[in-house]
Amino acid sequence: MPSLPPESELTIGFAHAAYQLQAEFSTRGRSAKSFEARSLDELKARAAEADVLVLSGLWRNELIGLSPRLRFIQSVSAGTDQYDKAALAKAGIRLASAQGANERAVAEHAMALILSLTRQIHLARDNQTAKHWRPMIGDRNAREDELGGKTLVIVGLGRIGRRLAKLASVFDLRIVGVRRQPGPVAGIDEIVHPDALHQALGSADIVALTCPLTPETEGLIGLAALAAMKPSALLVNVARGKVVDEPALIAALSENRIAGAGLDVTVEEPLPAASPLWSMPQVIVTPHSAGETRAYETNVVDLLVENLDRLARGETELRNGIV
Repeated sequence: MPSLPPESELTIGFAHAAYQLQAEFSTRGRSAKSFEARSLDELKARAAEADVLVLSGLWRNELIGLSPRLRFIQSVSAGTDQYDKAALAKAGIRLASAQGANERAVAEHAMALILSLTRQIHLARDNQTAKHWRPMIGDRNAREDELGGKTLVIVGLGRIGRRLAKLASVFDLRIVGVRRQPGPVAGIDEIVHPDALHQALGSADIVALTCPLTPETEGLIGLAALAAMKPSALLVNVARGKVVDEPALIAALSENRIAGAGLDVTVEEPLPAASPLWSMPQVIVTPHSAGETRAYETNVVDLLVENLDRLARGETELRNGIV
C-alpha cells in the first residue's frame, strides 16, 4: 500500500459532531497540519485535502471516491461495521479501530446500568422529579434487589466483557461468559459456547451484551433468546443495537416476560420519539454514551499518534489494525 507523506506534509482531518479531537492533537507538538469538520457536508467539502481521517459516525463509504490523498483512517469507535473494508483495501487505505480506548468506560457504564436497575435508581429519580416520597413496599418482588449470589451472563468476552466481569466479581456475582474459544478465563466462573446460549440465558439473573456486531450476532437476542430468560431477568446492552431484535424486546418487556432493560444502544439512533422504550418504567435508555468520558479524546489521539509513528517507520502492523 502507498505510504504516508512525511509528517510535515501531512494533513489530518478530524471529523466528529462533538468531540474535541483536533484540540487534543494540538497539544502533542506534532508537525502535521489539520482541519476539523463538524458535519458530513463540511467533511465532504474538505475530504480531498486529507491524508488521514479521524472519525466514526460521519464516515460514509462514498468518501473513498472524494478522498484521493487518503491513506489512513483512525476510527474513533471500537466498532468498524460502517466501513467497507474491501473497498478501503482496494483503494490502498489503512483502517484502525479505537478498540480499548473506551473499555474501562463502557464496562463501568454496564455496571452502572446493572446497579441502577437492581437498586431502582431510575424510579427514585422519577419520584424525586415528582416530589413523591415512595412508601415502604409490601410486595417483595417489587422492591430493590441485591446482587450477591446472582448470575451474570456476559455475551462477548473481549476487553469490555472481561473488565465488566472484573467489576461484577466485586459484587459477588457468579459470572458466565459466552464465547467461541474454549478454555478458562481468569475471573469467569464458567465459559459456554454460543451454541449453548439459550441454556446459559435460562440461568441468568442479568444478561450483559458486550459483543461486536457481526453477521453471527445480529439479532442474537430475539424471540427465542428472550423466551429462554427468566421473567425476573434483566438485559443490559452496551454492544450494538442490532444485536437485539428490538420489537421482540419491546414485546417481552410489555408482557413482563423479562423484568427490565438497560440500553445504551438501539437499532435506530437517536431512538425515535415514537419508540415505546422511552416510556417504559422498567427501562433505562442512555444515548450511546457509555464510552463518552472526559478521557476519550486523549485515549483516541494516543492511538492515532502511535499508528502515525508506526506508519512513518514503515511498519505494516497497526495498533488495532483492521485493513
